Amino acid sequence: MDYLIEKAGWRDFLDLYHLEKVVFEQDAWPWFDLLVVLIFPGFVRLKAVSNGHMIGFVAGELRRGDGAGWVVTLGVLPEYRRKGIGHALLRQCEYQLNSKRIRLCVRKSNLPALKLYQQEGYVIYTTWLNYYHGGEDALVLEKILPN
Repeated sequence: MDYLIEKAGWRDFLDLYHLEKVVFEQDAWPWFDLLVVLIFPGFVRLKAVSNGHMIGFVAGELRRGDGAGWVVTLGVLPEYRRKGIGHALLRQCEYQLNSKRIRLCVRKSNLPALKLYQQEGYVIYTTWLNYYHGGEDALVLEKILPN
């Protein structure tokens, strides 16, 4: 499958809004939060593009409070999953965050995402109770990168 990973910007708002609604349904970010991720400084924002269309997106930020880079969102449209796109977006985001520790959170029941993250070296760091819509817990995962 041919796709490119490119920087995302404010012009990608409508495509990202659509992707969030399809991928995350009830957990999709509000439009304002998506706009913040696309325009505020300090965020890594990358999109996977195939035939001129956004098929995946990842965003990350460095959080000085805990000294970790955080992958704040990662999603791939359902018809493009299991083709390595999520892995590629995650690795590129990690690289651009340039942090020794990377964290992210995922729904406890999201087994495909958990499998992807575990394959990439993430382990459970802690649990945030009742984090997601419907009261489901979030697993906070962490990866320690080599120097």
